[in-house]
Amino acid sequence: MAEAAHQEFHRGEMDIKDQRDTFGGFLAVTVWAGALIVMYVAMFTVAFAIGAGWIGGLAALAVIGVAAGVIFKLNATWWATLVIQVLVLGIGGAIIPWIVSLAG
Repeated sequence: MAEAAHQEFHRGEMDIKDQRDTFGGFLAVTVWAGALIVMYVAMFTVAFAIGAGWIGGLAALAVIGVAAGVIFKLNATWWATLVIQVLVLGIGGAIIPWIVSLAG
């Protein structure tokens, strides 16, 4: 029985499009997740541990995001996500100190 199954196999004739697509998706998620983790760890390290402030941390996030996009040749979705993150974090970095000053 095992010999019959082995004889039916012909190397290189199987359609592997689904496997390639799945592996490509896995690699894309890995690159995105890795880049986002590095970006946010750098941002918080620069902003809080080094004491460069929120703008310094935001600049580190943006620089690393641009570098990741260029190095890994990421698509327009990455660039849109990066712009939205920088805008939201920049607005939040401006609003939160203002709210704190009103409260205290």
